[in-house]
Amino acid sequence: MARKIFILSTVLMPAAILAAATRWPGALWAFVIAAPPIAVGLYDMVQTRHALRRVYPLVGHGRYLLEAFRPEIQQYFVENNTDGTPFSREFRTVIYQRSKGARDTVPFGTQRDVNRVGYEWMTHSLDPRHAPREEPRVRVGGPQCEQPYLASHLNVSAMSFGSLSRHAIEALNLGAKEGGFAHNTGEGGISPYHEKHGGDLIWQIGTGYFGCRSPQGDFDPEAFARRATSAQVKMVEIKLSQGAKPGHGGILPAAKITPEISQIRGVPMDRDVISPPAHSAFSSPRELLELVQRMRELSGGKPVGFKLCVGHRSEFLGICKAMLETGILPDFVTVDGAEGGTGAAPIELSNSVGMPLRDGLLFVNSALRGIGVRDRVRVIAAGKIATGFHMVRAIALGADMCNSARGMMFALGCIQARRCNDNGCPVGIATQDPGRVQGLVVSDKAERVRRYHEDTIEAFLELVASNGLDSPADIRPRNVLRRVDAVTIQPFSEVYEYLPVGCLLDAATIPEAWRGRWQRANADAFNTAPWSIVPPAPRHSRVGP
Repeated sequence: MARKIFILSTVLMPAAILAAATRWPGALWAFVIAAPPIAVGLYDMVQTRHALRRVYPLVGHGRYLLEAFRPEIQQYFVENNTDGTPFSREFRTVIYQRSKGARDTVPFGTQRDVNRVGYEWMTHSLDPRHAPREEPRVRVGGPQCEQPYLASHLNVSAMSFGSLSRHAIEALNLGAKEGGFAHNTGEGGISPYHEKHGGDLIWQIGTGYFGCRSPQGDFDPEAFARRATSAQVKMVEIKLSQGAKPGHGGILPAAKITPEISQIRGVPMDRDVISPPAHSAFSSPRELLELVQRMRELSGGKPVGFKLCVGHRSEFLGICKAMLETGILPDFVTVDGAEGGTGAAPIELSNSVGMPLRDGLLFVNSALRGIGVRDRVRVIAAGKIATGFHMVRAIALGADMCNSARGMMFALGCIQARRCNDNGCPVGIATQDPGRVQGLVVSDKAERVRRYHEDTIEAFLELVASNGLDSPADIRPRNVLRRVDAVTIQPFSEVYEYLPVGCLLDAATIPEAWRGRWQRANADAFNTAPWSIVPPAPRHSRVGP
């Protein structure tokens, strides 16, 4: 609307001034005064660097004027604790700077309270290494996979076409193509905008089965095989649950559904598209793994895994039991944290359901170690991953590689307007409004995505080298420290529990804290009654005040 108003005003205002000048010659001064801002606005409309100025010519400069005072404003928020979003306060500036190729060093030393409880940092060596010039790759694909994929340590997390605009999808995929990393499609299916530039894809399949959906809404093996055998699809991810709204199907508001999206997904346009909460293709851990194997065969032997936010821990242990009983292993497990973002979610589910990434990673890693398959199943971390240290910390907690959604959106130019759910995103990222979408120039934003990935991987590898390690695979829990109280510092290896390899295979070696959950786990059913097999342990009460 702002763009249309400006275009209209640039035509009508000079015409009105010139018409008035025929009767009052002094009116020409108004034209002289109006000409510079009109020229600035016209330039805003044709420049490609700033989406906000393309969509909101002239008035969009107000934001960039405030950005000139960003360090001072940011310090005010830090000192007065007025910003409730530490992620944006501390890391959004870093992402912007890296994506724009600006200097991301900081003056005047550490700007954190290193003595506060909970502060975490990485160890370093007096014999550091030189960071490798090329990133070592992570091999995804176990012994049952015929086409393993060599992945980057940082990839684009799941964001669908529909939730994001066509230009945003194109920019992410072109950035992934040029930067050599993978782009997760999100559950909305593979669109022409995912395919246009040829970047590597991780095809996510949710409960709506978009892209491999039968007329009845069920999984269609033939439609799946047609898309999964594409050379561009490198991995397939079955979405069990999402960190931002676990236990709830995906949500695409009706305001964001265009005829094109309606056709791609096979859904109506007049109401919100809410995917079913559960899959119809399987109903038990055993059937889930059978679907993993079937998809692996239909795709020609490509890596197949699943994504979840950990809920009932006994249910994931049921999947582990199914792995042992069937001999079928997923090639990867993506662990999404409850702190993960989304374009639309009920507030209670977003704020109060699901396990945080840190706890979920620790649990999944330990469970896979406990059944002796961790070396054959890759673990991917997703949930507010933005910097090289975030990646090191996730790997120390049990991951092999990371996915980032919010970091990639900031690289695209997200300004956190919080209009993702109503189609009003002002910078053309999370909207289907043509007037706003055109503000996002694919070539410019793709380069920003590529540069953000490149600089973050470089920072990540420098951290690894400063620790005296030769490879990210050498990161161990002892390499990250935490201040647990005012006088105590412990490495992650002492703060958290890491199960010994194979300990769940023998009843005599199962840790006591895991025994009840392991006994309740069922390979043939999800959601078993919590105390149907083992009664709860008696609570120990304190006597006295």
